[in-house]
Amino acid sequence: MKVGVLALQGAFREHIMSLEALGATAVAVRLPEQLDDCAGLVIPGGESTAISKLMTSYGFYEPIRRRHDEGMAIWGTCAGAILIAKEIVDAVPDQRPLALMDVVVRRNAYGRQVDSFEADIEFDALRDPFRGVFIRAPWIESVGAEVEILASHEGHVVAARQGDSMATAFHPELTGDPRVHRYFLEGVVAG
Repeated sequence: MKVGVLALQGAFREHIMSLEALGATAVAVRLPEQLDDCAGLVIPGGESTAISKLMTSYGFYEPIRRRHDEGMAIWGTCAGAILIAKEIVDAVPDQRPLALMDVVVRRNAYGRQVDSFEADIEFDALRDPFRGVFIRAPWIESVGAEVEILASHEGHVVAARQGDSMATAFHPELTGDPRVHRYFLEGVVAG
């Protein structure tokens, strides 16, 4: 199974290592044509405004939407969750969402960098709690009727899935715990 990780900015190396540890072929995607043979794509955490600008500069918006329409699974973590949303609350000028999931996401919902934290969360598809790393994290303010809530923290949705799209407000790639990556590979990409 070949999974791309958008490698324009952010924690893409950690995702590649996590996916490869589970036996997937993971590739750093730096140009739109590299999406063509990917079964899935991870849009990593990082700086959502920087990633959005780079996606525009390199012409990623339409190829990602087209490949998603053709069946490529998408997982957005933190900044990636912001970018795959239908609507971004507190978006900066010229920041536009991919609109791949029927969710509304609030940028920097938990505060600034100094407000970053870790917390155990109950992720529905996992048996035991998962240690979430929240760095200037968003949260999902609302979900559409076809969106499944996978995890919440203190009353806010922090993980959701809609068909072959998944969003997490936290950074599973920074934990050393492979379970959310395995869920993406086995439940979302292969599912």
